[in-house]
Amino acid sequence: MQHFKSIANYCEAIKIAPSRQPFFDIRRFEDNMPTVVSKMEPFKHEFYAIAIKVEGSGKAISGHHTNFPDGATVFFNSPFQIISWDILPDWEGYYIMFSKEFMTQSKHLQQLLTEFPFLKIDQSVPFEVKPEEVSKLLQVYEAIYEEQQNLKTDSSTIIEAQVLVLLNYVKRFFNAQVEPNTAETEFRKADINLLSRFQTLIETSFYDQSSSDKRTHSPSFYANELAIHPNYLNAIVKQITGHTAKSHIHNHLLSLAKSRLMQTDMSIKELAYSLHFDSPNNFSSFFKKQTGETPNMFRKSN
Repeated sequence: MQHFKSIANYCEAIKIAPSRQPFFDIRRFEDNMPTVVSKMEPFKHEFYAIAIKVEGSGKAISGHHTNFPDGATVFFNSPFQIISWDILPDWEGYYIMFSKEFMTQSKHLQQLLTEFPFLKIDQSVPFEVKPEEVSKLLQVYEAIYEEQQNLKTDSSTIIEAQVLVLLNYVKRFFNAQVEPNTAETEFRKADINLLSRFQTLIETSFYDQSSSDKRTHSPSFYANELAIHPNYLNAIVKQITGHTAKSHIHNHLLSLAKSRLMQTDMSIKELAYSLHFDSPNNFSSFFKKQTGETPNMFRKSN
């Protein structure tokens, strides 16, 4: 599977013009259409991306999300998420893409996953936006695009501020798609921060597929990383979310497993070890318990 570590390599692989900046890019889909590779086999990259598709035919798969809404759609890509597409050259809209270096240099994006959890792999659900929301988002994308086309000495600061505006609009519209979780307002800020740090650790612990550290399946592993007792971690997580710490770990494992079963030709053995299981049988048992299907059954049906 192809794996792109830089935005420059990604642009070259999908056959679009080079990015104007090494750690940030913005594109109009319609500008890409004349040259972009229309069918990309499953691949991974190491960037965050936020896109709005206003029009477009064909199929794109982000993680295990295959059924995008029919109307204008906002969708996301996260680092190491498996992506593929088979599209017609009629897409319209925008996307931004930025690396961890862009976040590191930013004054306002240090807590990206805490402030904008829809960028986490297990929460990055594509959603439909209303016409008035489309207009609002396009205005911000267009402002970022114009700044990127005419870079000046202060452009990085302006683009960073505009990206923050975009993220907050997306957050507003994303949250409007689900029932508001008023329960979180009842808990201490320290507990909310602990939950967020736990969720981020789960995400990053599976970035390295060569690791065989099966401890990442255990709440005790994360409690140790967070320097707290496992019982305390579980109590806080369950109090806020209604689900145990172990459930959060299993949900993330399941999301990654479904994505790799659908989009790669990895053997069950390879997939099991990439998710830090100590044997393919243990992975298959876990998957069937969670879904009612064996991994092979799921792969065939999807």
